[in-house]
Amino acid sequence: MGKREKDIWENPFLSSGIKTDNVRLPEMIIGYLIGPFGALLSSGIFTSMLQKYLNEVLGLSNGFLTVLPLISTIFIIIANLLVGQLIESTHVLAGKARPWILLSAFTLSIASVLMFIVPANGTARMIWIAVSYNLYYSVAYPIYNTANSTLVPVSTRNTKERGAIASFTNVAGLGVMGTGSMVFPILASNLLKDNQHNWFLVMLAVAIITAMTIFLQFKFTRERVTEENFSGGNHENDENEVKTVSVKEQLSAVASEKWWWIIIIFYLLFQWSGAIKNGSMTQFCEWVLNLDIVGNDWGIAQTILSIAGAVPMAVAAVFVVPLANRFGKAKVTFAGLVIGAIGGALAGFFNHNIVMVGIGVGLKCLGSSPACYMILAMLADVIDHIEYKSGIRTDGLTMSIYSSLMVAASPIGTSIMNALLTGSGFDKNLVFGQGAQSMAAQNALTVSYIWIETIAYACCAILIMFFTVEKNLVKEQQEIAKRKVLSSNNS
Repeated sequence: MGKREKDIWENPFLSSGIKTDNVRLPEMIIGYLIGPFGALLSSGIFTSMLQKYLNEVLGLSNGFLTVLPLISTIFIIIANLLVGQLIESTHVLAGKARPWILLSAFTLSIASVLMFIVPANGTARMIWIAVSYNLYYSVAYPIYNTANSTLVPVSTRNTKERGAIASFTNVAGLGVMGTGSMVFPILASNLLKDNQHNWFLVMLAVAIITAMTIFLQFKFTRERVTEENFSGGNHENDENEVKTVSVKEQLSAVASEKWWWIIIIFYLLFQWSGAIKNGSMTQFCEWVLNLDIVGNDWGIAQTILSIAGAVPMAVAAVFVVPLANRFGKAKVTFAGLVIGAIGGALAGFFNHNIVMVGIGVGLKCLGSSPACYMILAMLADVIDHIEYKSGIRTDGLTMSIYSSLMVAASPIGTSIMNALLTGSGFDKNLVFGQGAQSMAAQNALTVSYIWIETIAYACCAILIMFFTVEKNLVKEQQEIAKRKVLSSNNS
C-alpha cells in the first residue's frame, strides 16, 4: 500500500496548536477571548458610530439610513441560515466551524474597511455604501459569527469547560461593545472628526487587528466533539464517511424538542428587548431624566448609566461560572433574571431620578449577566440532548438561528422604538430637557428603555424554570460516547 497523501489540514501552519483533551486557560484566553474580541471589534465600533459616520461624515440622509438596515435584515437572516448549513456540511480534519473561522480572517477584515473607501458622491456613493454594508453584515459577519457561535458546542462535551468558554466568548462581545460606546467616541470626537481619510486609516488598523486575532483564534481552538467522527488517527476515508444531515432532518429534530423552543424564545425575548433598550438610551437620558445633578448634560448622564451597567457585569464575570457549576446554569440564570426584573421596576417607578435609575440599571445588568454569559453553553447542552434523542448534530441550524436573532435585533428593535415614539407624538425639534416632551412621549421612552426589557426578564425567568436539560445531560453524553465506540467497532 502506497503512502497516504498528507491532508492539507495536517500542515503545521493550518493544524490546531491545541493538543490537550481538556480545555485549558491558554485556549480560553486566546481562542475565546482575544480572538473574538479582535474579530468583533469593527462590529462594536459600527454599532456605536456607523450611523454618525455615514450621516455626518459622508452626508447620507436619515431616510436612506433607516431603510438600508431594514432591507438588509432580510439578506442577513438568509445568509446566517445558509452559512449554518455550509458549516454543517463541512467535514474536514480542522472541524466544521474552524475552516470558516480561518476564511473570516480574510472576509471580515476586508469587509470591515470597505465602507471607508468611498470613491464618489451622490447616487454612486449610496450604491457603494449599500453594497459594502451588505458585504459586511450579510456575508462576512454571518460567516464569522455563526462559526464562532458553533465553536462552543463542538469544542468539548464537558459542561463546566463549556460554560467557561461561553463566558469568555460573551465577555469578548461585551468588551467590543464597551470599546465602541465608551472608548472609540472619544477618538472620533478628538481626532477623526469629519476627516474621511482619518476614519479610513483607523479602520484599516482595526482590519489588520481583525485578521491577526482571527488567525490566532483558528490556531488556538479545537473541535473535540467533531473529532469524535475521526477515529484512531487514520483519516484517509473519515471525511467522506461523515454523514451530512439535511435541513429537513435538523428541523424535525429541533422542532420536536421543547427545550430547544424554550431557549430560542428565551433568547429572542432577551436579545430583542435589549436592542430596544440600547436604541432608546440616548433619548431617554435627554428627554426623561432630571439632569440637575449633572449640570443638564445628558451625555454625562448616559456615561453614568453605561458605567452603572458595565461595572456589575464585569464583576459578575468572575462569579457566574463557579455559581453555574455548583447550582446549574438554569437556576443561576433564573435568580439573576429575578434580580434584573426588580432593578428594572425600581428604575421604571423612579424614571426621572438619575440616582434611582442608575441603581436600577446596575441591578438589571447584574441580573442579566448569567443569561449573557451562559446562553451559548445552554444552547450547546440542548444540542447534545437532541443528539442523544435523534442521533444527529444540529449545531449549524441552531447557531445560524441564534446568530440571525442576534443580528436582526438591532434594526427591528429600532423600528419598534420608532413606532412607539411616533405614536406618542415625540417631537425631535424641541429644545432638549426633562419635561420638554409630552408626557406620552416621555412614557414611550421609559417603556422603551426600561419596561420592555424588564417585562421580558420576568417572562424569561418563567421560561427558564422549565429548562431542565442539565438534569440528565451527563448520562446522555455518556450514552452518546458509547454509541460512538460501538459505531467505530462495527465499521
